[in-house]
Amino acid sequence: MVSKLTSWNESAATLVDVAMGRKSADTLIRNGRWVNVHSGEIIPNTDVAISCGRFAFVGPHAEHTIGPETKIIEADGRYLVPGLCDAHMHVESGMVTVTEFTRAVLPHGTTSMFIDPHEIGNVLGLPGVKLMHDEAVGLPANVYVQMPSCVPSAPGLENAGAELGPKDVEEAMQWPNIIGLGEVMNFPGVANNDEKMLGAIAATRKANKTVGGHYASPDLGLPFHGYVAGGPADDHEGTRMEDAMARVRQGMRSMLRLGSAWYDVAPQIKAVTEQGLDPRYFILCTDDSHSGTLVHEGHMNRVVRHAIAQGLKPITAIQMATLNAAEHFGLERELGSITPGRRADLILTSDLVELPIEQVFAQGELVAESGALSVDIPPYVYPATAKNTVHLGKTLSASDFVIPAPTEPSDNVTARVIGVIENQAPTRALQFELPVSNGYVQMDADNDVCQIALVERHRGTGHVVNGFVSGFGYNVPCAMASTVAHDSHHMIVVGTNHEDMALAANRLGEVGGGVTLFAGGRELAMVELSIAGLMSDERAEVVAEKASQLVEAMRQCGCTLNNAYMQHSLLALVVIPELRISDIGLIDVTTFSQTPLFVE
Repeated sequence: MVSKLTSWNESAATLVDVAMGRKSADTLIRNGRWVNVHSGEIIPNTDVAISCGRFAFVGPHAEHTIGPETKIIEADGRYLVPGLCDAHMHVESGMVTVTEFTRAVLPHGTTSMFIDPHEIGNVLGLPGVKLMHDEAVGLPANVYVQMPSCVPSAPGLENAGAELGPKDVEEAMQWPNIIGLGEVMNFPGVANNDEKMLGAIAATRKANKTVGGHYASPDLGLPFHGYVAGGPADDHEGTRMEDAMARVRQGMRSMLRLGSAWYDVAPQIKAVTEQGLDPRYFILCTDDSHSGTLVHEGHMNRVVRHAIAQGLKPITAIQMATLNAAEHFGLERELGSITPGRRADLILTSDLVELPIEQVFAQGELVAESGALSVDIPPYVYPATAKNTVHLGKTLSASDFVIPAPTEPSDNVTARVIGVIENQAPTRALQFELPVSNGYVQMDADNDVCQIALVERHRGTGHVVNGFVSGFGYNVPCAMASTVAHDSHHMIVVGTNHEDMALAANRLGEVGGGVTLFAGGRELAMVELSIAGLMSDERAEVVAEKASQLVEAMRQCGCTLNNAYMQHSLLALVVIPELRISDIGLIDVTTFSQTPLFVE
C-alpha cells in the first residue's frame, strides 16, 4: 500500500479549500457520532471530510465537500473514534517484523505506535536499530521509533551483543522517524549521575525530543526523586496505585500497561477512579504483546476495553489511548484526534464499551474491515547481516547444566531461587532447601523448583550460567529454550532435566534462534526467529499459530501460567527486581549486585 499522506505544509491549502467547498474531498464519512477527545463530548450527526490523508472538515452538513470522485462512507450513527496509539511497546516481543506487527494490529484499530527496538539493539547495535527504523518509515501506519537508551541495560551486570552510548543517541536523533529516547532502565545510574545515562538524556533533550522512563522499583523515596530529576518524562513500570500517583504528581506521564502477561492497569487506574486524579497525564500502552495475543485477542482495543471494565468512562479511556499519547510526544497537531489538519486515522464502531472494530482508516485510507486487512502490505526483507546471530561456540551436553554442590559435604543446601509472579514483570527472591546427590545439587519437583541456565550466544564463548527458578509448574521431563531473553538476549533454558536442556539449546543453535520446547528427548514445539534470534520472517498469522502450539506444549508439560513464555523471556532482565540471571551470574536487582547461588 502506498500512502496518499502528505505533510501539513504541502496539503494546507487543499485542506482549506475542501473545508470551504472550493475543492472536493477524497473521502466523506457521513452521519457519525464524533468522539471528541479534546472536549470530552460525543457529538451526533457529524460528517468527516478527508483529503491528502488528513482530516479537512469535521462537522454537520458536509455536502459542500462532495465532488464526482468523492468516496462516500455511511457511518449510520456509529461512533467515530480516533485511531488508537500504543505509547510504549517492543515489536520484537511479537516475534515478528515491524511490517507484520502493523498488519496484525491495524484490524484492531491501532494506527500509531511508539516502538523501542532495544531488543535488536542489544544484538546488532546501532545498525539493527536503523534496520527497524527504516522499515517503519514506509508503512501505512504511524510508527515512530525511540532510540534505545540502555544497551546493555545494566553495565557491569551483563554483557550484551552490542553497546550504545551518547554519541550513538546523538546520531540517531537526526533520523527522520526517531521520536525520542527509549525507556531509561538504568534507574540507579540516573539517580547516581552516571555520565553515560545523563549524556544520552542530554542528547535527547537537546534535540527537543521525549525521554522515556523505566523506574522498576517500589522505592518512592530519594532514588525515585533523583530519577525524576534526571529527565525521564514517563514510566510504565508501576504496579500499584501509589506508583501511578507518584509519577503524575512529579510531572511524569503514568503509562498503564496491559500486555500479554503484564496486568498493571487495574491497580493503578484507581488513582483516577478512586482518588480523582486528572486523567490527562495517564496513558495506556501494551509494552509487550505476544503474536498470539495480537492475532486472537487484539491490541490497544483490548487495553481500552479493559480500562473501561475497571470503571473508566469510555471517552476517558479513549483519551488515554489517543490524545494523551500524542500530546506526550509533541504530536498533537498530527495524531490523536479527529480534527482538521491531523492525519486521518479513524475507527468506526457501533459500541464504545465493547469496542468492536468495524472499519479502520489510516492516513485517509480504509485499511481494515470486520477484523481483516483490506489493503496489501508486502513483506519486508531483512538483510543477511541480521541473521545467523546465535553463536554457541560448542555443542552443549547435559554436563554443562549440572550444578556442583558447595565444597562442604552435605545432604542438602540452601539455594537462591528466582520466583515467577504470574501476570507481572517483577520476580521474587526465594530460598529453598535443595537435595544433594553425588556431589550435585538436585531440583525439587514437589516444590516446583527446576533449573534455569543462561547460555552465552553472542561471542561463542560456550559459557553457561546455571541457577534455579520456581513457578512454571512443569511436572514432566522437559526443557524450553529461547534466544529472546530481555534485554541482553543470550539464550535462556528452563528445564526439569539436563538432557532436554542440552537438546533444546543445541536446536536453537542449529536454526539460528527462536523458542523451542523438548520433552523426553522429543521436540514438541518450535518458533523459528531467524532475524537477530528475535523475530520471524514469516507472516504474523503463521507465527501466531506456532506460538499457540508452543503454549499448548507448555500446558502438556504442566505449565498453566498465563502467557508463561513472556515470563520466561524476562528472567534475564537485570533491571527489574528482585532476582535475575545474567551471563556473569545471579543478580540481586534490589542491590544491583551479583549474589551467590547458595546461601552460606
